[in-house]
Amino acid sequence: MRPSLTIVIPSFNRADLLRRCLASVRRHAPADTEILVIDDASPNHAVTRTAHAFAGVSVLRLKRRQGFCAAVNAGIRAARHPIVELLNDDTEVTAGWADAALAHFADSRIAAVAPLVLREAAGERGASAPCCIDSAGDRYFLGGIAGKRGHGRQLDTAYLQGGEVFGASASSAFYRRDVLLDVGAFPVEFGAYFEDVDVAFRLHWAGHRIVYEPASRVWHRVSASHGRPMRRLLEQQSCNEERVFWRNLPARDLLRALPWHAAVLAAKAHRRWQHGELLPFLFGRLRVFGEIVDIVRHRRQMRRSNDCARAAVWGVESRFWGQV
Repeated sequence: MRPSLTIVIPSFNRADLLRRCLASVRRHAPADTEILVIDDASPNHAVTRTAHAFAGVSVLRLKRRQGFCAAVNAGIRAARHPIVELLNDDTEVTAGWADAALAHFADSRIAAVAPLVLREAAGERGASAPCCIDSAGDRYFLGGIAGKRGHGRQLDTAYLQGGEVFGASASSAFYRRDVLLDVGAFPVEFGAYFEDVDVAFRLHWAGHRIVYEPASRVWHRVSASHGRPMRRLLEQQSCNEERVFWRNLPARDLLRALPWHAAVLAAKAHRRWQHGELLPFLFGRLRVFGEIVDIVRHRRQMRRSNDCARAAVWGVESRFWGQV
């Protein structure tokens, strides 16, 4: 039997995007799906009013703006069904997308499913338009680079095959709710960006698996919710990517990863310098040094709570480090 689904859609002050997202969800979602919009304290209740215009859509409004992670955590806790899908408000779903992903949860080892996320360019969607991939699941390179599989590539047979992947993009990922809560849900201190990579590590630490399902398709207007990254956002992205490396990489890999990590930082710093963005990049990375106590505490907690599942993490090394 197909498990029931709750769709959690966090949104802040982008009623125009939310309206299109909800229209697609109402059109294509299974009949018993719970649709829950999290209004992250949008001014004038714009998100709440937009969501209430759609029959069968519930709203949880936060008293103050808290960011993506806190908003989705509130939705996950409030969800009534065993499977939750997180949807950005700048996404639109397609026919059959939910059933294709939900079928994987018949396997109790599966904790998350990554749909095929396609990038939408203005005026290009349609039968004759080329399909450009936003993500076909997430990958992770030992040197500290998190990335989207297939990002920017044309959709071809290589990405029409499903299978196990390192992680799933939180723009549209499906999760087993109880497992997600057991591993601590999304890290509130991240705010947004790379939080899904942190979650993927913790799911693997706990012995779970993540799969990619190309028959589950979602269109994504990439970065439409945030717009052009500003200095503060660039700093947050840089900080979060560095956090992921130090919080989650297995201890036995840290030493051999350090030369790769140094090379990665140098290459990224050079690119940011060329784009006039070096200072927020450096400030973000340096912020992590002030969190050493929290990072050590997090690593110890992961080891204690998942000691019996370490073998699963070592298996992740060989399968996913550097996967493209």
